[in-house]
Amino acid sequence: MADRGEDPHGEVAFVQRFDPTTVLDAGCGTGRVATELAARGVHAVGTDVDEHMLGVAREKAPQLEWVCSDLAELQLGRTFDVVVMAGNIILFVTPGTEAAVVAGAGRHVAAGGFLIAGFQLGRGVEIDQWEQWLISAGLQPLARHGTWSGDEFQAGGDYLVSVAQRPESSP
Repeated sequence: MADRGEDPHGEVAFVQRFDPTTVLDAGCGTGRVATELAARGVHAVGTDVDEHMLGVAREKAPQLEWVCSDLAELQLGRTFDVVVMAGNIILFVTPGTEAAVVAGAGRHVAAGGFLIAGFQLGRGVEIDQWEQWLISAGLQPLARHGTWSGDEFQAGGDYLVSVAQRPESSP
């Protein structure tokens, strides 16, 4: 990507627009996003269900916290300024568990914090159902972007970067 003039860390740059001090990289895989966030001074924690991928992450960045857990069951006992789900995470969960996965990620969003997720549309998850899962998790959908560069989402677009926020206080 860098050779083509593209930012290989577009997700990180997008997340940094929200000026977080803490980020949970939910579905972190080999830790690319969490590692880059940490290199930029953000306290990042990564979680993934695949222990092999986490092994790679631990080798690359042993100083970071890496947690093996299904997002639907994740219970870290703390919250983060931003929870990011980059890389089509919602498309790779066990079918039928999507709402529980969003709720699991949402449990870790601090009051006033954000859940940011990017995924391909037309592959089993559509915007309306995604936003309903967010609402059910106590999050308010705020913005739709078409790319991690922050381009505006266009109707009929095939990629969504969703931004949702946990209200500062509950009614």
